[in-house]
Amino acid sequence: MAIAIKIFIAFIHLYILWFEMFAWTTRGRKVFRNFPADLFEKTKVMAANQGLYNGFLAAGLIWTFFIQDVEWQTNVSLFFLICVAVAGIYGTFTTNKKIFFVQALPAFLAILLILVQ
Repeated sequence: MAIAIKIFIAFIHLYILWFEMFAWTTRGRKVFRNFPADLFEKTKVMAANQGLYNGFLAAGLIWTFFIQDVEWQTNVSLFFLICVAVAGIYGTFTTNKKIFFVQALPAFLAILLILVQ
């Protein structure tokens, strides 16, 4: 189950990478309706930077599937999942409450499942 959640989280962050790096001025307008329309073009570089960070989180989680040593795989998984959870909590309080359910909660579930194993 932890593997499935890690895959889900990695795909979410790959989507966020695409969304923030390549679709900020198009899809972003539909997702963030309350964000002033004139700011999408002005914040395009900032959004791309955020997307890149999300790509690194996805890459870290994907990397864990190739680590053979169980202890090392667990530690690396926990590190990246904690990073995702912290980012999700920060986003929940600073941006949108829905981020908790999309980003932080799945990370917490995966962390819990890994620790219980």
